[in-house]
Amino acid sequence: MTIKIRQLGVQDYTSCWQSMQEFTLARDENTTDEMWIVEHPAVFTLGLNGKPEHLLQSSDIPLVNTDRGGQITYHGPGQLVIYSLIDIKRRGLGVRQLVTILETAMIDALSQYGLIAQAKAEAPGVYIGEQKIGAVGLRIKKGGSYHGLSLNNDMDLAPFELINPCGYKGLQVTQLADFGVTIRTDELAVPVLSSIINALSSSEISA
Repeated sequence: MTIKIRQLGVQDYTSCWQSMQEFTLARDENTTDEMWIVEHPAVFTLGLNGKPEHLLQSSDIPLVNTDRGGQITYHGPGQLVIYSLIDIKRRGLGVRQLVTILETAMIDALSQYGLIAQAKAEAPGVYIGEQKIGAVGLRIKKGGSYHGLSLNNDMDLAPFELINPCGYKGLQVTQLADFGVTIRTDELAVPVLSSIINALSSSEISA
């Protein structure tokens, strides 16, 4: 099964989210899966069951109540966002399997830059030591996934201090730039996507 890659550049969060919803509701069993590569202007997003108190103080950064899983997070320029519009039913995948594929893709990509990262079962996402560098949040409708992953590349991390990232008080965040890695965000997407596509191909073979 082929996967279409769409490089969208910088996109408003809300309009991009609405486009994902429309794509998912309109798709059928023959619709090609897509991966959307995007960066967002500064925005806080709160998951479906997210607690508003995890926004510690107000600012001029907008807050969007969205329909993915998870708590509050921040998106901004210099952060890689990849949305996975995948027919998981057709591919024989469970939600946990897709989360693992996205986490592993970030870990694999980071290893190419000499960074050792890991996932945590009790706190979804990707970490270098105790600092979070990548997040995952998904929604499933009609057997199709949308939303996806975010990986901090070279961005202003200060807004994370205004929230409990992903609902964890005092959680520290980091990014590739903090480890001396300099790469364009669209270039960072290449190894991440490569790992995702390889994993989806493997699951397809084993299904």
